[in-house]
Amino acid sequence: MSNVSRDRLLLAIAIILAGLYLFPLYWMYITTIKSGSEMFATPPTFWPSDPQWQIFGNVWQSRNMGRYIWNSLVIACGAVSVITVLGVGCAYVLARYRNIWIDIGLFLILMLQVLPASLMVTPIFVGFSQVGLLNYPRLAVILAIAAKSMPFFVVLVRATFMSVPQELEEAALVDGNSRVGAFFNIVLPLARNGILVSAILIFMQAFGEFVYSKSMIQAVELQPASVGLNSFMGPNTNEWNNIMAYAAIYVTPILAIFVLLQRRIVSGLTSGALK
Repeated sequence: MSNVSRDRLLLAIAIILAGLYLFPLYWMYITTIKSGSEMFATPPTFWPSDPQWQIFGNVWQSRNMGRYIWNSLVIACGAVSVITVLGVGCAYVLARYRNIWIDIGLFLILMLQVLPASLMVTPIFVGFSQVGLLNYPRLAVILAIAAKSMPFFVVLVRATFMSVPQELEEAALVDGNSRVGAFFNIVLPLARNGILVSAILIFMQAFGEFVYSKSMIQAVELQPASVGLNSFMGPNTNEWNNIMAYAAIYVTPILAIFVLLQRRIVSGLTSGALK
């Protein structure tokens, strides 16, 4: 097989896989603007004959989505702030003072990522209840997300710091910089791309967090959009276009962030792959 034929075959496979991956998103948006009867039509239609564009505004107002989105932003930004402040220093130390025991410890800690949030929520809930953190439910959720996502952030940022040549720090120390000064003036600017990408990934995860928020936040005015979406569900749910409209409004900002920053995300994830 020639190189041209192989490239065309790989391109065709990539297009097919992308179509399979993106079709659920397409179906979500299309279902949103369908009428009630057209949603259940057989065979299904792939574009509505009478698009109901007003449903987005109706769901936004009737479900008070502005409040839900704001709560999601507060929780996501709070979790990213906590993780970034604590995780950057931790990742730097683990990158510069590494040995076999640190690698083993990181591996064991990273294994916690495979544990589902539903398994961890009960001990976290009990612990927070005993120290009184449940009186500040959004703070409790932020700390729970930070505890769950910190290992993932530290491993990614550590790889970024390891890609920064240590000789640059040594040169800065020779020029009279302190260790802290070399970190802030030399290492941190060179690693900012990887830190930013890791923070974006944590933000996207925290923005869609559901289990901790559902368990710890009882006040409706403090609940994030993920819990608000769950309020649609019931034994006789039939508002599928409203559910899809809510979900579309909810996920569109995250999709926009990913599309706009996809090049930086890819470069940041691979920044620590080569030295």
